Amino acid sequence: MQFFHRLVPLAGAMLAALATAAAAQSYPVKPVRIIVPFAPGGSNDILARVIGQKLTEAWGQQVIAENRPGGGTVIGTEVVAKSAPDGYTLLMVSPSHSTNPTLVKKLPYDTFRDLAPIILLAHSSNVLLSHPSLPARSVKELIAIARSRPDQITYASGGNGTSTHLSGELLAQRAGVKMVHVPYKGAAPALLALLGGQVTWIFSNAIPTVPHLKAGRLRALAVTGAKPNPVLPDVPTLMSTLPGFEVYTWYGVAAQGATPKDLVARINRDIARILETSDMRSRIAAEGAEVRGGSPEEFTAFLRAEIDKWAVVIRKAGIGLE
Repeated sequence: MQFFHRLVPLAGAMLAALATAAAAQSYPVKPVRIIVPFAPGGSNDILARVIGQKLTEAWGQQVIAENRPGGGTVIGTEVVAKSAPDGYTLLMVSPSHSTNPTLVKKLPYDTFRDLAPIILLAHSSNVLLSHPSLPARSVKELIAIARSRPDQITYASGGNGTSTHLSGELLAQRAGVKMVHVPYKGAAPALLALLGGQVTWIFSNAIPTVPHLKAGRLRALAVTGAKPNPVLPDVPTLMSTLPGFEVYTWYGVAAQGATPKDLVARINRDIARILETSDMRSRIAAEGAEVRGGSPEEFTAFLRAEIDKWAVVIRKAGIGLE
């Protein structure tokens, strides 16, 4: 009798596992949403729509990109964190996913309990741009000027707590200099301020800056990746001056935290196949990015490392958002 009582829960667990596996194999049986926690038109939105189109073709079910901007991506992320764990509501995640746990005092969700990383789609390095009025022609010269003129060199960002702001703080901390941060409401106004000479330098996506560089309106001092950016192959890496300085804008996909692992693995495999196609590689390269891929476990490890890295910068700088 005791053996029978032990067998019943074991059989129940096996049946549940088989049901989960069957659900993963039949998925999806209805439309899927990809929540984009940004306004339409940005890189996250474009990539979500491209991936969504390819998944629609692969799955035979419509995959729709739905924009839910606001709250520094918290509003859209909360939608997914509180959704059903069935794989029908996915989330585009980006660097804010790794900074919000430290920046925001009271997040309405737990980053790892309520969200399940699926796959890292792509990443791209940014470029450090300076106004021609600054005599520096390298990062080393920029640091020397900032050291000789503490709290006089200004840099712009797309807003407090954004990746461009935190990258600027990381540069100042690593170089041991004091510079003045000037936040703007988005990357476009920040770039306009640099073009107008209201600030000294900025971190920016490489692609929209190329025309300004060719016209001599701006100067590229370095890129933030471990190797030169394909868009700016002759611009050196920042880590060649500050060893270990490696920062990317990255894009990934996540699901609700309790989504069955078999289903997470299934979605990961299907997106990975799409990323491996020459068409997708070309589309992503056109955005100035590079395909990444990898397993859910690798993406989880990447996120944990990013959270730890930026937590140090945020706390040292005393940055916080409500």
